[in-house]
Amino acid sequence: MTAEPGEPEQLAEGTLISHLLELRQRLLKAVVAVCIVFAPLAFYGNELYTFVAQPLIDKLPAGTSIIATSVVAPFMTPLKLSMLAALFIAMPYVLYQIWAFVAPGLYSHEKRMVLPLVVSSTLLFFGGVAFCYFFVFGKVFAFIQSFAPKSVSAMPDIEAYLSFVLTMFIAFGTAFEVPIAVVVLARLGVVSIEKLKAFRAYFIVLAFIIAAVLTPPDIVSQLSLAIPMCLLYEVGIVAAGVFIKHTQAPAEEATRP
Repeated sequence: MTAEPGEPEQLAEGTLISHLLELRQRLLKAVVAVCIVFAPLAFYGNELYTFVAQPLIDKLPAGTSIIATSVVAPFMTPLKLSMLAALFIAMPYVLYQIWAFVAPGLYSHEKRMVLPLVVSSTLLFFGGVAFCYFFVFGKVFAFIQSFAPKSVSAMPDIEAYLSFVLTMFIAFGTAFEVPIAVVVLARLGVVSIEKLKAFRAYFIVLAFIIAAVLTPPDIVSQLSLAIPMCLLYEVGIVAAGVFIKHTQAPAEEATRP
């Protein structure tokens, strides 16, 4: 039996449409998951904001508090925080939907490579955010308040504080992805492990430059970001060797001495 002239194009078009439909379904599931998590959090937006602001509140002078300079800020800011928290909590499920969409098209050795990266990158990002909240914030706010003039009453704005918190969370969460970047570069063959080791001294300088750009101009927050980045770089070098060994394709395994 011979195929009709237009049959390959029709098959390709049908496959593309089926992939697009599956992608839409996966994205819809992810959005629904975020909305389900957001629904109850919306009623606890004020409590959630108080929790996020607690490191700053603890360091403010007695008798001062966070203020709102916009009419709608007391309502909208906790609501925005609730939505971001919902996305944060639902992130593992969102990443699972992405993985479920991509996985059928991967070989077994590629699955061994992608899945650990997805899981570890998520955990590292959460770890960076937790490190920022539980360790860095208290140190930074205490350091800043110690330099405040006696004649100045610190009363941060509710929206400005949320913007500062999100910036710091993203900065630390992204910085904690250093091992993932190292592993991926080594696994793709962009750089060798020997070159990564040789680049160690340059990375230390680069880490302090990044910390100076992403964090407030105080030595505490800069050290709190730069030092973990340097340590995580070393972790990435060690992890790269293990990861490359266990995620080789069959052809690579056959030619490996």
